[in-house]
Amino acid sequence: MAKYVGAVDSGTTSSRFIIFDEQGRIVGLDQKEHEQIYPRPGWVEHDPMEIWNNTREVIRGALTKSGLKGSDLAAIGITNQRETTVVWDRNTGKPFCNAIVWQCTRTHEICKELMADGGQDRFRDKTGLPVATYFSGPKIKWILDNIPEARSAADRGDAMFGTIETWIIWWLTGGPKGGAHVTDVTNASRTMLMDLRTLEWDEEIMKIMGVPAQGLPRIVPSSDENTWGPTAEDGPFGARAPVCGAVGDQQAALVGQTCFAPGEAKNTYGTGCFLLMHTGHEPIKSEHGLVTTLAYQFSGRKPSYCLEGSIAIAGALVQWLRDNLRMFDSAPQIEDLARKVEDTGGMYIVPAFSGLYAPYWRPDARGVMVGLTRYINRNHIARAVLEATAFQTKDIVEAMNRDSGVELKTLKADGGMVFNELLMQFQSDILDVPVVRPKVAETTCLGAAYAAGIATGFWSGREELYNNWKEDKTWNPDMEERKRAFLYAGWKKAVERTYGWVE
Repeated sequence: MAKYVGAVDSGTTSSRFIIFDEQGRIVGLDQKEHEQIYPRPGWVEHDPMEIWNNTREVIRGALTKSGLKGSDLAAIGITNQRETTVVWDRNTGKPFCNAIVWQCTRTHEICKELMADGGQDRFRDKTGLPVATYFSGPKIKWILDNIPEARSAADRGDAMFGTIETWIIWWLTGGPKGGAHVTDVTNASRTMLMDLRTLEWDEEIMKIMGVPAQGLPRIVPSSDENTWGPTAEDGPFGARAPVCGAVGDQQAALVGQTCFAPGEAKNTYGTGCFLLMHTGHEPIKSEHGLVTTLAYQFSGRKPSYCLEGSIAIAGALVQWLRDNLRMFDSAPQIEDLARKVEDTGGMYIVPAFSGLYAPYWRPDARGVMVGLTRYINRNHIARAVLEATAFQTKDIVEAMNRDSGVELKTLKADGGMVFNELLMQFQSDILDVPVVRPKVAETTCLGAAYAAGIATGFWSGREELYNNWKEDKTWNPDMEERKRAFLYAGWKKAVERTYGWVE
């Protein structure tokens, strides 16, 4: 019997493949970055073929490093950057253009046209989402409107649309030779095309956006007993293994953190920052700038929903200091710089590089540094970058507390930035709640593995997953309320300075 489960993590900056044992421990891992393409200010692209080729490489790499074979894997799961959109030819597998990344703002004019009749909340009752450049539907429309080959292929029924997990699953299960064209409910809920209650594509919205139904993938549960197909024998696994789990990266972290009860929440500190709270089997409409989205769905069960606060720029701000300003050579060095000062010297950085997401939804905003004096040096800037992530998270928590009617008691944290202890302590201080890091911080990949493993019976159910979760470290608040209120008031003032920069 196969003793392991593998998970592909197709993220914003890299592809990884991680192999887990029954206790949820990592036994093999490989990772490779892909290029970030910026053709114009505000535009962000990825090369889909580079992502697929890197995926094949990291699968082979993790198997080689662990001494395992594809036949040792009981199931394969996929987690992914969610709204990033690909349109490709079903006969050749060739994309019609680069993937449009979730951060890209090129659909701003399309979104303005959609809002002209019904405002930003035009589709919110059905989809749970505001009209925003963030989501996939307008990206598909942009490709069809601007790439003639894509439009003519779509009209012939030869174009396939999908987010990155759809693209990867199609290739893993055979590609042009009969690959499965599916998307799970969590990714489908990020398109602005799916009805949250029926879990089906909405014909009215598709018609408004000009997105033909024949190009869209079939919507499936996140953990599906009816596997979407085995991996191809001539593929990177060199064996047939069932592909049966897919969860958008933020929902995957929710599953990996075992947040299966209403009121439980996690925050993932990655390229962006995403705080999700499980709200049960009925969608809750947000009145305070959050989005309502699918948490996950297991085969044969009702879907679970959550409220989400999405922050576009978190770890990406650290990368910006490293790559654009050359302030340090590697991301972890930011903590060393930030620790050299006691505070930010009164300055704030608001990283509205692609506008502000939740809870503000201001596409007209752009990034600012405010409160600068001759006293400020690079150490203050480094500290302000870390604090910006914590302040943005507080914005989300405040909105979530009001929407859910439940005060957050503890925040489970995961993602690459949770090893920055200065940030985690400041996060606890500014929220005034404990922040907990699990022993396996790779909860996104783990959640995808859980989805696949439950589908095949590798894990029996939630009890087994709860038992796998172990605490690594907890940070408790240690800041006076007066100081907390003063710092947060300064942040809110800084956020207002970002508004109205783009006409």
